[in-house]
Amino acid sequence: MRTALPLLMLLSTSAPLLAQDAPLFTLEQYLLDFDYAERRDMKIGSKELLKLLKEKKAVLVDIRFQEEYAAWRMGFGLHIPLNELPKRLKELDRTKLVVTACPHKDRSALAMAYLKTRGFDVKYLEDGLLGLAELLRGDKALELSR
Repeated sequence: MRTALPLLMLLSTSAPLLAQDAPLFTLEQYLLDFDYAERRDMKIGSKELLKLLKEKKAVLVDIRFQEEYAAWRMGFGLHIPLNELPKRLKELDRTKLVVTACPHKDRSALAMAYLKTRGFDVKYLEDGLLGLAELLRGDKALELSR
């Protein structure tokens, strides 16, 4: 996360110029208010995500680059690359939990912080798309489709 912090700071200064919606608060304020409760609340595991997806209470947002998405995808959720996110906020449903995801969690944590400043109920997928893919092997994929 250390390497992501300078990027987060850059994002906080440039985001108002790029976004369609003005931030509800700055990334600086989010960081100043950050505590252990927020640390727990900012992430979600694949099992809980799948439950919320089945209940239609959440939406998965795959924030990988176009080339990565073209190579492999989950088959559900939205694809909005991280570098397009500020321009595509209107595609996100503010009535649902938004869960950002990438193969691991570095970019999805960045997307989560950005969306948080825009007022979204948002978490990042703690085990990443690779963890989700592992969970959906075999019979588990059948459970999701029911």
